[in-house]
Amino acid sequence: MTRTTNTRRRRVLAVAAAATTTVLLAAGCAGGSGGGDEDTLKVAYQKFGTFTQMDDHMKAVAAEFEAANPDMTVELVPIAGQNDDYFTKLALMNRSPSTAPDVQYEDTAKLKSDAAAGFLLPLDEYTEAWDDWDMFYVNAKEAGVGEDGKLYGVPMGTDTRALWYNKELFAAAGLPVPWEPATWDEVLDAAATLKEASPDVVPFNIYSGKPQGEGATMQGFEMLLYGTEGGTLFDDDEGKWVTGSQGFVDSLGFIEDVYQGGVGPTPEQALDTNIATIVGGEWLPQSKVGIALDGSWLSGTWLETGTNPWPEWSEVLGQAPMPTQDGQAPGAVSMSGGWTLAVGANSANPDKAFEFIEQSLSKEGSQSYDIAASQIAVRSDVAEDPEYVAANPSFEFFSSIVPVTHFRPATTDYNRISSEITIAMEAVMTGQQSPEEAAAAYDEALVGIVGEDATVEAD
Repeated sequence: MTRTTNTRRRRVLAVAAAATTTVLLAAGCAGGSGGGDEDTLKVAYQKFGTFTQMDDHMKAVAAEFEAANPDMTVELVPIAGQNDDYFTKLALMNRSPSTAPDVQYEDTAKLKSDAAAGFLLPLDEYTEAWDDWDMFYVNAKEAGVGEDGKLYGVPMGTDTRALWYNKELFAAAGLPVPWEPATWDEVLDAAATLKEASPDVVPFNIYSGKPQGEGATMQGFEMLLYGTEGGTLFDDDEGKWVTGSQGFVDSLGFIEDVYQGGVGPTPEQALDTNIATIVGGEWLPQSKVGIALDGSWLSGTWLETGTNPWPEWSEVLGQAPMPTQDGQAPGAVSMSGGWTLAVGANSANPDKAFEFIEQSLSKEGSQSYDIAASQIAVRSDVAEDPEYVAANPSFEFFSSIVPVTHFRPATTDYNRISSEITIAMEAVMTGQQSPEEAAAAYDEALVGIVGEDATVEAD
């Protein structure tokens, strides 16, 4: 592993712009090298909307890696698109050794299925020899483990989700600041009050519908379901998927209350594939939305180093935990995910591919990325660093809700099941089905995916 001092890194980053020119030219030829070329590392990752922190990070790491390895070239392949588009394009790349990446940005929700498909290389022998591996939290490491028990991804950071609210709009509507809703009804009541006080403002945004993919499932539906009494998609004790869940119906009922009750975006706005970019880049900074159920990373675009600097964001916006349905214990709920860096199974130079990951996720590299992307640190030395702690006023809040967070059941079937959830959400938000009808359709689709024997009726 190449270790650099802070001075050297600053010097390398100062010339990164020049080095990046050649890297980006190479990235335009997505099918030229990678898996079959020992002297070229093809690095595929997501670059979406205003969230360019990953792109900036990869450019800096590529420049530094090439400086330390003058006989090698890093070919960056930034893939523009939301999660589902990114997953599709990455899967297409992995189907051929000639186009498969050496290093790829891997969602923890996809990691098990991609490992089972043979796209990823086990990394245990590399991490066992990497001194820094001891700095990663155990639960973060587990997010990179496949169904066979082998490690396939090194975590970059994690996240939590909560309610962002506009303190100025709340004050104008006579709502309390700080705001601490205790139930779903209190969230909906606040949205109704905002609508009456500011008719031109979207009172409450929760992602929903097929175009939003996992954004709707995880940031919307699962933030509701896991806040219901005993609510879960997957029964861990039984090792089976849950059908007949009242929590599932109630969660769809909340979606109905928002979209059919007139306190959310219009269905046309919500089904825009760019809605996440619009919320973070326009609605929140321009005070066009009162409450947004969204992620801890959101402020990354508003930092001085972000793509949409907004110096006042921490003064205008507050954060509140998403309450459980009726305020039952533990009182709040969150969902956590995260991304990893993985080595492609077809890499012609896996040793150098992992060296690239080591460099990218060293203490310095991880801290730089976590601050820029507003990620919750997964390395203990980063989490405890005063520079990290002081870098973002929201880090303390979003870290504080980790004790009430949940994780997706990232089995190989999960992605098809997640798609069925978005279908149910869209049917309800557009008024095509009642929550009960949409839940029944989901149950039928679920059985079709996993089989009757792999499901269990909810208590």
